[in-house]
This record gives sequence, structure tokens and C-alpha cells, in this order.
Amino acid sequence: MAKILVIDDDSRMRRLVARILAGENHEVVEAANGKSGMVQFAASRPDVVVTDLLMPEQEGIETIRELRRIAPSVRIVAMSGGGGGDNDMMFLGMAKALGADAVLAKPFRADELLRAVQ
Repeated sequence: MAKILVIDDDSRMRRLVARILAGENHEVVEAANGKSGMVQFAASRPDVVVTDLLMPEQEGIETIRELRRIAPSVRIVAMSGGGGGDNDMMFLGMAKALGADAVLAKPFRADELLRAVQ
């Protein structure tokens, strides 16, 4: 199974994503924003990063750029639900263009998350 870093400023969403992934025997590390996520990434070197896009301190787009620069092979799943409607699709499209391997619009189903991580 994979080691996965989940980055989301919404603690309920972060815990939910972590629970779903841990339920599939993945090792999960959590961070509350992109800045602390990068610290966790350096410490744990996960196989996959699941990151929200709209967060304080360091947002997901900047986090994706930094991850692609320092770890080009890490799998990145971007998720967003903060902008609403067309904004979500715009943010997710930017994330994909900047190197996210998969994107998820919140809310999403557990099976969609698991497919994106695989």
C-alpha cells in the first residue's frame, strides 16, 4: 500500500479523506495547509499527495508547483470545493495544467477518491 499525505485546512474533510485511505491500508500523514504539507512531505516522502486548492498560508496551486519542482514523480490528486460551480472547475483545471495527476470536485464519493489515488 502507499504512503499518502493529505493536505486540507478543513479538519473534518482531512480526517474523512484520511479515514477512507487508511481503510484501504494506506499509511496516511496529514497537514492543515500547503506550508505545513511541504514540511510533512520532506519528513515522510509519501508516494501520493492529496491536496485541497483553497487554503491559508500556502494554497494548493503553489503546493503543486513546488512538489513538481522537488519531486516530479510523486502522484498528486487535487481537490476543490471552495469556489463553487464554475470556479471549482477553473481551479481544478489549473491544478491539472500545473501537474496534478487527478482532480476531484468536492463533494466526491469514496470510490472516486480511491480511483484517483490509484
